This record gives sequence, structure tokens and C-alpha cells, in this order.
Amino acid sequence: MHADPLVGRIGRISVVICLVTTVVAWLLAGPRMAFGVLGGGLLIGVSFYTLRGGVAALVTTASGGRVPPGTVGRSLVKLVLRYALLGFLAYVMIARLRLHPIGLLVGVTSVAAAAFVEAVRLLAKNRN
Repeated sequence: MHADPLVGRIGRISVVICLVTTVVAWLLAGPRMAFGVLGGGLLIGVSFYTLRGGVAALVTTASGGRVPPGTVGRSLVKLVLRYALLGFLAYVMIARLRLHPIGLLVGVTSVAAAAFVEAVRLLAKNRN
């Protein structure tokens, strides 16, 4: 798997954003909301790294790289099964653990917020 520095920065920024919003959620809305934010951050973290691996495999195939027979099919099945697992985990977090659904949504937005922060940083850098 390729180690793209941009993807690594987005991953690190999203962890920081998730932790900061967890603390803010704890202070403003209590522990149930804070644990919801952490749960959402966990879900999006798993999704982010799963997608990164799946995209890397597909890009290797699309760029004409030699891959053993059946690798693309296996990669696709693994990707689908991982997302099914994520859906099951989201169900468990809401229905069984009773985590706050709004907290989960806030946690899930941490990667999008990190991508926004990185885009603004790159735009500001290119402007100067």
C-alpha cells in the first residue's frame, strides 16, 4: 500500500478533531454525547482506512499493474464485507450501546472536517 503524506495528514487531523469535539461534547452535553462522538470517530476511522486500502488495490489494477487472478474480486468482496460490518457496528452503537445518534454524526464528520482543514491549508499555501 502506498503511503501518501496527504492521506496521513488527513488521518491525523481527523483524530485531533474527533478528540477535541469529544471533549466539547462532554462539557456541553454530557458523557452519552461524548461517547457517541467517539463511536462515530471510530466508525469513520475504520471506514477511512478501509476505503484507502480498497482504492489502492483498484488504482493498482486500473493503472495496468500486474495482479494475480482473482485479486480484484477478493478486494471487492473484502470491501463489501467491511462496510457490512460498519453498518452492523453502527446498529450496535445506537440500538444496543445507546450512544447518542447526533454524537455519532458529529464523530463521523471528523474526516470531512479534516479534509476541509487540509484543503484550506493547501489553498492558503498555494496563494502565497
